[in-house]
Amino acid sequence: MPRLLSGIQPTGELHIGNYLGAIKNWVLLQGSYETFYCIVDLHAMTTPYEPKEMSQRTLELAKALLACGIDPQQSVFFVQSHVKEHTELAWVLMCLATMGELSRMTQFKEKSSEQKGHATAGLFTYPVLQAADILLYKAEVVPVGEDQVQHLEFTRDVCRRFNSRFGQFFPEPKPLLSKTPRIMGLDGQTKMSKSRNNHIPLLAAPEEISSLLKGAYTDPARLRRHDPGHPEICNIFTIHKGFSTQELVSSIESDCRTAGIGCTDCKKILAENMAKSLEPIRERYLRLNDSEVLEVLCAGATKAQSVAKETMKQVREKIGLLLV
Repeated sequence: MPRLLSGIQPTGELHIGNYLGAIKNWVLLQGSYETFYCIVDLHAMTTPYEPKEMSQRTLELAKALLACGIDPQQSVFFVQSHVKEHTELAWVLMCLATMGELSRMTQFKEKSSEQKGHATAGLFTYPVLQAADILLYKAEVVPVGEDQVQHLEFTRDVCRRFNSRFGQFFPEPKPLLSKTPRIMGLDGQTKMSKSRNNHIPLLAAPEEISSLLKGAYTDPARLRRHDPGHPEICNIFTIHKGFSTQELVSSIESDCRTAGIGCTDCKKILAENMAKSLEPIRERYLRLNDSEVLEVLCAGATKAQSVAKETMKQVREKIGLLLV
């Protein structure tokens, strides 16, 4: 099977945007690809964080991903910093990357503007470490959303540059574009995000889901109950597609356009379906204990290291380092 790699940062609690945009698809991809899933804690260091929270966030994220259905028997599931070869390959690739191409990265421009005067070299070279994550395992496929396409193109460029300079070695990774539309936040204005406090936590209890949805932004053109709606611009309708049956989604779309259903009732139905879909995840999460999660991560790191060490052994030979 083709090898696939994807990663996620331990930056706090997961929300339904993470789930619908990436994690749900990760689970479905198991069995169709040789899947490598990584918690990229080194990437999380590129923005301000509390050191005492990092390890706990990493552990909680691992627990949540296992609860969602990441299967250690089907996937290599590990923490980035547990495999030191990630940073070694990143340095090799950094010597092939140019300042110009890194400075043009959209994500760097956006995040550095949020950290005026404090943007680090780590943030600037973030795409290089991401390229190393992918190439270290010779991944052929990378699932990406629209905001990550530029970074994958950078990886492909660096991959070609390495192969041209040192001989054919790395396969050129191909994107597997997500079919899930971008999930906007409860404010309806920006992408769902913990930092903007416009999210629904993945592990939220039913009553919390219902409460958060009540104030969620809907169709701005629908001012009264009897006004016809425009589901194609309503974020609530978009979220329905992730938690309601296709039959129900079609019914809601039709009823919305003809004012057969109001926004309050639409949110109520979504809250019920969301709670029903997420309850098994919450139950599995609560059953997992820290020690068994750590065992899974340790075993995953061992599997990942066996691949990474062999890759770096060959890379060192390719680039002409003195071997002992």
